[in-house]
Amino acid sequence: MRIALPRLVRLVMPSRNATLAGILMMLLGILLFSINDVMGKWLVATYTVGQILLLRSGAALLAIVPFVVKQGVGRTLRPERPGLQLLRVTLGSCEVALFYWAVSYLPLADTMTLWLAAPVWAVVLAALLLGERVDAGRWLAVVAGFVGVAIALNPSSESLSLPAIIALIGSFSFAAMMIIGRQLRGTPDVTLVFWQTFGALVMGLALLPFGWVTPSLTDIGLLSLLGILAMVAHLCVTRSLKLAEASVVVPYQYTLIVWALVFGWFVFGDWPKPAMLFGSALIIAAGLALLVLERRAGNSASENAKERVTVEQN
Repeated sequence: MRIALPRLVRLVMPSRNATLAGILMMLLGILLFSINDVMGKWLVATYTVGQILLLRSGAALLAIVPFVVKQGVGRTLRPERPGLQLLRVTLGSCEVALFYWAVSYLPLADTMTLWLAAPVWAVVLAALLLGERVDAGRWLAVVAGFVGVAIALNPSSESLSLPAIIALIGSFSFAAMMIIGRQLRGTPDVTLVFWQTFGALVMGLALLPFGWVTPSLTDIGLLSLLGILAMVAHLCVTRSLKLAEASVVVPYQYTLIVWALVFGWFVFGDWPKPAMLFGSALIIAAGLALLVLERRAGNSASENAKERVTVEQN
């Protein structure tokens, strides 16, 4: 026992350290995303969505160049499965444009609540597009998530506005991007972030004719910082998912709504209505339930596979 204990400690500690690092990276990434969202909401009150996308993406591309060179320019510019990569970039570019459009009209917490419905959309899309089997428990969580969306929207002739519909379409686009991301797990982080940023740049150029406000030097700096924050946040989240299991770190993404409430109240004086708070709680509960059920299904599949291997060896 005295000999086995140090070996056990050496085996367990690296795993625990990696998990802790993964959690910290996820928390940092979500905080950076939250700061990015606050700055975006503040800047979109003055500047158009097109020029925000253009300037933030240009700055982010300059910042990511050293990573591209280190990885290899050829490897970055010639990614695997280019058709899927293009679809993912298109969805991601639309999603970020829709977010800035929606948040220019809606309170930050309201917008983020609707965006948190993405995991619920993802389950439905996985069943419809990928043919994944969804058990009764997950369908129940999906229904609960959609009920939460309905409560948060509080649909009526006054509350079901165009910005709310835009936010819902944006969360659907984000979910579709997540589904495609599952098919591109072998693509390096730098490649994914580079093309995602380049797509947002192209989207900014496409939207530029719809308006331009000449920014001050200070705001150019803020718009550039916006892109760098988003890039670092993306890298933190993707690294987090490689350091620890998704079922461990993904729940920490829901701290996004906490930051949205805090920053929304402190910076913009917004506080969501009770229906929005209750709806967001139901959406988060549904998302966490889906994670738990997914983990149980994965563990069950792994155990069944081990049993089959054992039987075949015997």
